[in-house]
Amino acid sequence: MKNTTRIHLSLATFIPVFAFSILAGCGEASNPGDAPVPEKDAPVTVKDRKLIVLHAGSLSVPFKEISTLFEKQNPGVTVQSESAGSRDTARKVSDLNRPCDVLGSADYKVVENLLMPEHTDFNIRFATNEMAIAYTDKSKYADEITPENWHEILLKEGVTFGRADPNSDPCGYRTVMLFDLAQRHFGMDGLAKRLKEKDGKRFIRPKETDLLALLEAREIDYLPIYRSVARQHDLKTVRLPDEMNLRSSAHKDLYATATVEVTGKKPGEMITRKGAPIVYSITIPKNAPSRDLAVRYLDLLLSAQGRVIMDRNGQSPIVPAITGEMDALPDDLKKHCVKPE
Repeated sequence: MKNTTRIHLSLATFIPVFAFSILAGCGEASNPGDAPVPEKDAPVTVKDRKLIVLHAGSLSVPFKEISTLFEKQNPGVTVQSESAGSRDTARKVSDLNRPCDVLGSADYKVVENLLMPEHTDFNIRFATNEMAIAYTDKSKYADEITPENWHEILLKEGVTFGRADPNSDPCGYRTVMLFDLAQRHFGMDGLAKRLKEKDGKRFIRPKETDLLALLEAREIDYLPIYRSVARQHDLKTVRLPDEMNLRSSAHKDLYATATVEVTGKKPGEMITRKGAPIVYSITIPKNAPSRDLAVRYLDLLLSAQGRVIMDRNGQSPIVPAITGEMDALPDDLKKHCVKPE
């Protein structure tokens, strides 16, 4: 219910008294679509509150759990969630000015590159992940694939695999980085190019979770994807060596040798993304309609309860969380964070 105010009259208004009498005596508002004006002011109740959460597809499962817990802890608040590739999610705020209270990205660099400083003034790194090859027991050569031969299996005639769009989703450019690192790891010239060109663009989708249905329907046999997503959907996985799975900070220099060109902030602009350990981030955009609720949501996400949910879903929490913008953080979130070394 919206706040309303009484109409007060005085001689200074120069409004004829008979006009007010006519309006007061009407049984409906002056416009057919208008609601009647309440006689007394009525404060907005908690049942009118909603929290808008835009997030990466790979955060769908843990964020659903966190949102359910948040609604339970805040009766009357409704969390409205929407998933997409992290880069597409950021552009909903930067390009479309979509209202957003909480934005979760699968790559903290997306927030840095596309949203800061115009659309948000802080970026909290809170969880990690790793790349893996997902498949089902119905996938071709499912009983033969291993960490040592997965690249050979994917290139076999008749085998299909999908991948996310690098311009829409970090999992897309991380898949390309994986191919480059695999080429170096296996010492096979041209391997990355062959993997990138396999099946052309037939099975490229805006985000990695869009491909799960294709895998389960046996339209594709394999899917490079975050290990957490494969785990959440009970898929079989090939665990990859740390030299290529983008998990280990010990291999950050090696990861940085893999680069991908993706679209930038402006039309026609391209930026280079270097390989790096996978780090998720969370922020509150400047256009947040319910900033107070957003702070409360992040407080839950970064708390012990939130960390248990993230860890249970295969996305290891960073404890304490990391931010380079400590001074810009709401006070209630500072206890969860430290500055990067």
